[in-house]
Amino acid sequence: MHWMTVISIWMIPILIGGILLYGTFKKVPTYETFVEGGKEGIQISFSIIPFLVGMLVAISVFRASGALDYVVGFLKPVLSIIHVPAEIVPLAIIRPLSGTAALGMTSDLISVYGPDSFIGRLAATIQGSTDTTFYVLTVYFGAVGIKKMGDAVKVGLLADLVGIAAAIAVVSWVFGTK
Repeated sequence: MHWMTVISIWMIPILIGGILLYGTFKKVPTYETFVEGGKEGIQISFSIIPFLVGMLVAISVFRASGALDYVVGFLKPVLSIIHVPAEIVPLAIIRPLSGTAALGMTSDLISVYGPDSFIGRLAATIQGSTDTTFYVLTVYFGAVGIKKMGDAVKVGLLADLVGIAAAIAVVSWVFGTK
């Protein structure tokens, strides 16, 4: 595995160097283009700050108000019938909102139940098979000024729902339930 470590260490510098050499070969002013991209990146990051703050406040209010606990309690009887642990519901709800919050929940689930438990495996699989839909829409749509995102929200949440269902099915099939 020594060669794999060498490849891992050198892959990014080789990729960056290759892009710079290709740009130079094509007579693109690579340094000026890099600086211009940096300027645009800083402008975009300042323009999306209000969207990020709004989303983070909404997540905090949702968790602190007890609404998340209410939803979990409401769904628990239905989930027990289909052999899905209710402990996974907060992760499934938070994942489309915030990747960092979802990663924290996944870490908590794994530390409490263990990485080889059904819940630990399911949490890790949900983390890898869903996306931060509202974060992506807020940041990227907000950065380019798109205001109407209704269809994108529907498709993104449907994709998250399919990812969660697929994660439950695959983990149950591969590892068995509880």
